[in-house]
Amino acid sequence: MSVVTTNLTQGPAVMWWAPFGTATPADSAFASTPPNFSDAGGTQGGVMAEVDSTYTDQIVDQITLPIGGRLTAQSISVTTSLAETTLQNFNLAMNQTVQLGVQSAYTTSDINTATSATQPYYTTLIIDGWAPTTGTAEISCRRRIIIYKVLSKSKATFSYEKEKNAIYAVTFEAYFVSGSVSPWHSIDQTT
Repeated sequence: MSVVTTNLTQGPAVMWWAPFGTATPADSAFASTPPNFSDAGGTQGGVMAEVDSTYTDQIVDQITLPIGGRLTAQSISVTTSLAETTLQNFNLAMNQTVQLGVQSAYTTSDINTATSATQPYYTTLIIDGWAPTTGTAEISCRRRIIIYKVLSKSKATFSYEKEKNAIYAVTFEAYFVSGSVSPWHSIDQTT
């Protein structure tokens, strides 16, 4: 068994966000700050992007093993803990349902309540992390993952403890965009 050590990745990611529909950077701009996106700041415990696929077995009476399977469900999620407990990050965790009132010496926040028929505020996430190193130069390569349409499915909690940082634990679930736009797009740097 051979191990290609340059295929191992380790290190923190940076998470960016913008309202759904904001233009995303060109694939070739994978190493630059995405314009019109806000930095979610420091995270605690990493940023995990996950694709969960469900395959349903096809079964017939005459054969004991399933004879095949079909993809019947899929979910994409991003989970992290936002370590910078700003009101802007609170608003991100609450799907932009917090009305912020910025004054000269203070800022207020009020949670808007709406009917269940109100369209939610979807968000686009960009996760900038690390990719396997390619070529012989052994440079640090970047990986950018764009998840186009998400909602936070989190319970926003304010927790103040003596020996722990306050965080906003968030899970973003992805939604269908269109027949021509994938919900997940990733770019790996190769040189």
